[in-house]
Amino acid sequence: MTDGQFSSTHPKNPPTTEDERFLWLRLLRSRRVGPATFHRLMDEYGSAQAALSVLPEIAAEAGVDDYRICPDGVIEAELKAARKAKARLICYGDPDYPKPLYDLSDAPPLLWARGDIGLLHRDAIALVGARNASSLGCRMARSLSLELGQMAQVIVSGLARGIDAAAHEAALKTGTIAVFGGGVDRIYPAENKPLAQDILKQGLILSEQPMGLQPQARHFPARNRIISGLSRAVVVVEAAAKSGSLITARNALDQGRDVLAVPGHPFDARAAGCNILIRDGATLVRNAEDIIEELAIPEPVQPDLPLAGAGQDSLSDSAKLHDRILNRLGPIPLAEDQLIFDLKSKAKSLAPALSTLELHGKILRRAGGLLSRR
Repeated sequence: MTDGQFSSTHPKNPPTTEDERFLWLRLLRSRRVGPATFHRLMDEYGSAQAALSVLPEIAAEAGVDDYRICPDGVIEAELKAARKAKARLICYGDPDYPKPLYDLSDAPPLLWARGDIGLLHRDAIALVGARNASSLGCRMARSLSLELGQMAQVIVSGLARGIDAAAHEAALKTGTIAVFGGGVDRIYPAENKPLAQDILKQGLILSEQPMGLQPQARHFPARNRIISGLSRAVVVVEAAAKSGSLITARNALDQGRDVLAVPGHPFDARAAGCNILIRDGATLVRNAEDIIEELAIPEPVQPDLPLAGAGQDSLSDSAKLHDRILNRLGPIPLAEDQLIFDLKSKAKSLAPALSTLELHGKILRRAGGLLSRR
């Protein structure tokens, strides 16, 4: 009963009743049943109930004595924990199941989700890297995440300290997915609990592991295949020569995803993995434009956000417009005409917002119609 590959030309029928969902969970949580074995059993026997009925016999033929399927009480406890955490179960074949994961030979049969399910239907890019990241590496991760988010890309990562945390934080407003190595109700590391709470409000937390499971080292390689599987490409910002980020990159290559990497100094061990990836053919990344060009990401259509008006909606629109302006500007002066073009707005819409930001000391006007952020 070892996990092997399965072949499927289309998603199998998902469970339609609570009883069927219960049986899917029970089959997947049974000993020695991983994702690939689950799919193979379902393909061969047609239903979770039929597969469960023959599981002890199959185990005996494989030399496993006294095999017991997962007890009902374990599944009942998991479902109770899910209700408490307000987690939703997404089954393989459900309308909300992430389409990119169907490409995986070991696609997760079940996913627990907390937060905005809609993010699973948008284009996504994974940003991963070192836990002991440098200040410059975190800065790079934030910059890439912020600009890719503005290009309507959801940022996927693993909520680890360092690069992952920096990428999630910068993408909170535009969309981010954190894939856990343990249960979606077990935040790891503990220091990222505030960030996880922010993601719950604005993004999505996802895991294939049982509710309540505290993650261990062996869980993270499986987690990494989901990070890469959800994404059209994996960008590695900093990574040692032997690291989880390189596992994610290898998963991405096996899954037919693009791999890109930020180069680093040859003497910095944190950059060794990225430099190896680039040597072996990964696309070199200097900035977000390199990613956008490599993946041919189209410029999203941005509606005009008018500033005038006294209602709550108008105040919210004004704040969004201010954020868009500040996110586009930096210390290097930018022509006002270029800013108008970049934001796909109109001069009459931007003028009041620019005046407000200038009065509040957020931006600086320079000679020649140039603007910069203070």
